Amino acid sequence: MTENWLNIQEKVIIVTGGSSGIGETVVESLLSQGVKVINADLKDNGVNRKNLLFVKTDISMKQDIDNVINIALETFGTIDGVVNNAGINIPRLLVDVDVKDSEYELTVDIFDKMVSINQKGVYLMSQAVGRILAKKKSGVIINMSSESGLEGSEGQSAYAATKAAVNSYTRSWSKELGKYNVRVVGIAPGIMEETGLRTIDYETALAYTRGITIDKLREGYANTSITPLGRSGQLVEVADLVCYMISDRASYITGITCNIAGGKTRG
Repeated sequence: MTENWLNIQEKVIIVTGGSSGIGETVVESLLSQGVKVINADLKDNGVNRKNLLFVKTDISMKQDIDNVINIALETFGTIDGVVNNAGINIPRLLVDVDVKDSEYELTVDIFDKMVSINQKGVYLMSQAVGRILAKKKSGVIINMSSESGLEGSEGQSAYAATKAAVNSYTRSWSKELGKYNVRVVGIAPGIMEETGLRTIDYETALAYTRGITIDKLREGYANTSITPLGRSGQLVEVADLVCYMISDRASYITGITCNIAGGKTRG
């Protein structure tokens, strides 16, 4: 197998939320393959690399989407795809039965915030990029989903619902854009190695919604006995799959969400 087996060097890819977590690793892997990357994120992680362009972007705002598209075209001349990675997860219960005015019960504001970023943002970016890809009759849209979007998740119903919606986007848009030789695929990571995104606020909220302590929650992360491969996933393994899906080696793959979770399912 040659070093350039994927042959994706010189492609131009937008990665939303590329400053941290999975997105940061995706950006690094794409750069290592010679891809030109636009990191569309609210925060710049300070990484300065050849062929990497940071554009401050709120993906829930159409004017920000239009801006990053224009900058990408002005800088690199074209766009070959997008990785819709940016997302937000705020654990909340549907009903906190025994607590009045609970801070951990789902509210309209929190629901709207997650939908705005996880669903609306994916739609806005995919529409803007999809229009370019359809005209050039090539390219790929990759939607970062989650195992919770396939299985549901206690304490994370709104988040899981937004990811289930993303899975439906993937199936529907693949049917719409296939005639233009544009592929749409999803990637649904399961339990992954720890990143800086597991904040104390997130862990406190998730532990509360599940009626356990933070220590018990962390023990659950470490327990991979229900994962057939017996370990947590590595961020680079998700990034490797992204690189493959972008390449023409995956030219007949569209309309599916690939569960990358070490074989873990509800069965």
